[in-house]
Amino acid sequence: MTTPPMLRQMRHDVWATEKLLERCRALTKDQLQLTAVGTYGTIQKTFAHIVRANEGYLHTYGVIPQPFLEVGDDTPLDETASRLARVRDAVEQLFKSKDLDFDRRLHDERRKADLDLWVPLAQFSHHGSDHRSQIGTILTVNGLDAPELDVWAYATAEGAYKDF
Repeated sequence: MTTPPMLRQMRHDVWATEKLLERCRALTKDQLQLTAVGTYGTIQKTFAHIVRANEGYLHTYGVIPQPFLEVGDDTPLDETASRLARVRDAVEQLFKSKDLDFDRRLHDERRKADLDLWVPLAQFSHHGSDHRSQIGTILTVNGLDAPELDVWAYATAEGAYKDF
């Protein structure tokens, strides 16, 4: 069976967040509190924000229950990583549904609006990419290395692309 492109996109998103989180586990407490102009906040807070948002998007489909991760400057990376594992499992669960119709409309209580099923899923990936880029900026402007997180790196890790 062919893997739906949106599932692959969401797997990449979770993988990229996991890789960046893994990189940032080596940072000191002070480094986790670094920020840069134009970014969401500290590295630690931005990770919590990414994962909390992912939980919210997936809650729309009933695959992640509340309560969601608390977002703060001191949200422990271990807690964020644990919640990210829950997000990864929920993504897989969502796509196992036989009733998944991306053109179906649903009511988004938070936004008080009807929207197509694909919209929160596309936002899931866009949002994560945007904020991972911000963390990458914080790292690099402070002289720290940031990992390669693009689709090419993911495809290479998955054996779908061989870099020569």
